[in-house]
Formats: sequence, structure tokens, C-alpha cells
Amino acid sequence: MAAICALAVVLAGVAVYGWRVGWFAKSTSNGNTTTPQTSQTSALPRTDVPSPKKNDDPAAQAQRAVSAMTLEERVGQLVMVPLFAGSEPSSLASTIADEHIGSAILIGNWNTGVDTVKTATAQLQGYAPAGNRLIIATDQEGGQVQHLTGTGFDTMPSAVEQGTMSADALRQSAGTWGSQLATAGINVDLAPVLGTVVGDRASNAPIGALDRDFGLDAAGNAEHGIAVIEGLRDAQVGAAVKHYPGLGAVSGNTDFTTEGILDTTTTLGGAEAGAFDQAITKTDPAMVMMSLATYQSIDPNNPAVFSSTIIDGHIRNALKYTGVVISDSMSAEALSSYDVSQLGVKLVEAGGDMSCIGQTDYVKPIVDGLNERAKSDPAFASKVTAAATRVMALKIKMGLA
Repeated sequence: MAAICALAVVLAGVAVYGWRVGWFAKSTSNGNTTTPQTSQTSALPRTDVPSPKKNDDPAAQAQRAVSAMTLEERVGQLVMVPLFAGSEPSSLASTIADEHIGSAILIGNWNTGVDTVKTATAQLQGYAPAGNRLIIATDQEGGQVQHLTGTGFDTMPSAVEQGTMSADALRQSAGTWGSQLATAGINVDLAPVLGTVVGDRASNAPIGALDRDFGLDAAGNAEHGIAVIEGLRDAQVGAAVKHYPGLGAVSGNTDFTTEGILDTTTTLGGAEAGAFDQAITKTDPAMVMMSLATYQSIDPNNPAVFSSTIIDGHIRNALKYTGVVISDSMSAEALSSYDVSQLGVKLVEAGGDMSCIGQTDYVKPIVDGLNERAKSDPAFASKVTAAATRVMALKIKMGLA
């Protein structure tokens, strides 16, 4: 995340579930295909989910699964809760079970290796229903943003160093890093960063100063981002391109400040946003993570994470992206002026899906805010249903549901 979600880590799934082959047969940057290497109310009645039909696609299966959920269960799929290094997974047991939470993220310095993470992710998965496992994510970008280290995890080079590699070599390396995540029970990596730094690197606090971009022009960043996405997919791990439409033209880090987070140059037709668009249309990544900055030339009235112009208008309609749109950390300083209970509501209103939360005490207010609005507003409840369906379709593709 710009910070907390990007510098945070997500606890991974109990076991490595095999994703459907169709999810991996995606177009690469040279156009070839690849084969994987290895109005609702809370009183909504519960029904058994029908068995998948032959040749049934994930979207149709997801629609049936969501139709069998209560409103609260649908809302729970739209929230990613944090587990901090040093915390017991059991601390999330009641939250996951009672709030029907669908995803988790590991935050902090998990430095004791694969086995420790695997134990934690397996425990987390045990709190979820057998037929609807957790998406478990982490920020494993490389360099200064690598939250899982120790035995079984390679020390990853920074993204700038990755930018000096050929696309083929980077894809192979990303496959290795992805395999390590999969072994640990992590099924989504909140990477790669596709922002393009347009000025002095040291003055660009969220990306350039931390070497989180590939250090190339927009076209080169897109090519290397695609390599990372495909390498992770080879290892059966999803990717989240971030932070749309880019943090390369701001000075402030949205995790820690409300200053210097107005981008005055980026446009939807420009090269910087185009790097994201190219990666999205060529690879169909598991997730697109939204920036918390505001883009004067696109939507000066809302940060990207709450912009229907960007999410509904461009990502959904222009790019035809039907995957999961996730927020950067909802507990970041950039959003400190907003009512916490309305953060998830505003994301869903704009066409987004999942609230990534980097602070435990934000979880219940966000969940409650979503439930309260959905119960009183049938149109919003329909948006919740659509968002939950996108999340469930991803889980079905991943073999989690």
C-alpha cells in the first residue's frame, strides 16, 4: 500500500489451494499464452449453495454463492483485516467468525521464516467456513517493503533493482518468490507498484524515496509489472497492481500525511496511468489497489479510492475490469478527515469492493457502516451484492470457495 497496506503484511491461507487452470492461461506481454508451472436484508434466508454446473464460469458460481448469503455475510467479504507480527491468530477468531470476514493481511516484520507464517495462516483459515476460505495477503514487493523474511523466504531486491532485469528473468524470479508465499499460505501479494516517478526521486516519499517502482519510464514499468504479475500467477498467487492511477507525482506519503498528496499532472489518457491500464488489460490481475491521493485533472473532489470517475467510469467501464478493486489502507493518515464508519461505504459507492484495513480498531466501524447503509438503502445493498460477487468469483478462481 502507499504505506500501511503497502508496508503491511497479510497472513496467508491455511493450505495452498490450486487455482483453476483457466485463471492462469492469460496473455503475456508478447501475446502468447502460458500454462501454470506447478434489495437485501439481514433476515435473508440461508440456502445451500447449488453444486457447480458443468462448464459453469466463476461469475455464475459466485452469483449463486452470494445469493445464498445473508447481508452480513456479503458485507464481510468486503473487508480485509490485519494480523500484526507478534500477534496471535486467535485474536482474530471472533472477528472472522462473527463478522463473516473474507480476507486478512499480515502486517509488520514477520522475520521467523516460512513455517511460522504457514502455521499462522493455517490457523486463520480455520476460523473461516470450509467452503469459503480467506484471501490472505501480504506486501512482498522487495527491498524496503518485504514483510515476510527468514528461512524459506529469499531476500528480494528492491523494485528498482528488479527493473534492471529482463522481463523474462524477472518473471522467473517472481515465480520463485511467489512459490515461497504459496508455501506459507499466502495467496495474494499486494504488488507490483506500477507508479512512474516523474520528478526527483528523493522528493517522492511514497515511491521514489523507497525504490518501490521499477525506476523506468511508464512503458518499462508496465513491462516489468506484467512480468511480476505473470510470475506470481505461475506460482498460483494473485497480484494487486497499485496504487491506481499512480503515486509518482506527489511528494507526501499518504500513509503518514495529508500534505503533498494532490497530484496536479496525472491524467487518465497519460502514460503514467497508461502503465496500469496496459497491465490490467493484458493480465487481468486479481486486484487493483486504489491510491489515497487526489488527482486534480481527473477528479479534484475525491481521492482516487472514493472516485466513481476513476473506478466506475474508467476501470470498470473503459477497461472492462471485472476483478476486485481494493483500497490502500483505510486507516492511513490521508483519510483521517473522514468518518471511519463511512470509509467502506464510500469505496463501494464508487464501484470498489474491498476495504484493506491497517488498524484493528477500524474494522468494526467499517463493517457496521456498510451493514447499516445496506439495510436502509436497497440501491446500496445491490452494490454490496455486486462487490461480494466479484470477491467470490476471485475466490472460486483461486480454489478458495
